Amino acid sequence: MKFNILTLFPGLISPFLEEGVLGRSLKKGLLDVDIVDIRSFARGKHKVADDRPFGGGSGMVMKPGPVVRALESITRKKRASVILLSPQGQKFEQRLAWKLAELEQLILICGRYEGVDERIITHHVDMELSIGDYVLSGGELGALIVLDSVARLIPGVLGSDNSNREDTFEFNLLKYPQYTRPRIFMGEEVPDVLLSGDHQKIEKWRKRESLKRTLKKRPDLLENASLTDEDKDFIAKLKE
Repeated sequence: MKFNILTLFPGLISPFLEEGVLGRSLKKGLLDVDIVDIRSFARGKHKVADDRPFGGGSGMVMKPGPVVRALESITRKKRASVILLSPQGQKFEQRLAWKLAELEQLILICGRYEGVDERIITHHVDMELSIGDYVLSGGELGALIVLDSVARLIPGVLGSDNSNREDTFEFNLLKYPQYTRPRIFMGEEVPDVLLSGDHQKIEKWRKRESLKRTLKKRPDLLENASLTDEDKDFIAKLKE
């Protein structure tokens, strides 16, 4: 899958691509990430990519010219989407990550300062995305979050293609507790069921622990979770 990240600060992006799952996937050719320096498309001696807003106000606004020229420099695949990272955008969630993973190319624009010229959004952006109801210095962190979240859904990126199906927020449930060696740590033992070798019992335990954890920490998720009648009965008993 192809990712293009448009930013005024390429140095914030490149180190993130050198390690971990993304680093390995790039070396294997499973992902293709191109960092586009918006400032290099600014004109004039000083390569100015931002200016004061019309009508007055504090801060600066990203100029439309450099961003549009940066977008036009990108070769687009048939199934591509241009996304602006913005606090005003749609909230990014796991279900949306799966939809984006079906595309061939994501072009991520990192906003800065007081935002981008509205004409960029009107004429060139397919979707605005927000990673939460708070304000950051720019869209770079948001772009990296989208990149990481979507990339790990692409076949081959993770060591096991089942891993992403067992993650927190899949099926609108939090993930069950995890344990590894040693068997006893600080006086606490690993639950016996996980050592039983009975995979059916283990799966049942994990599902119930997932339901317990979701009810305790994020009960709002249960409203849209895919629950069986047995799951609903189990939750009802927990609430008693």
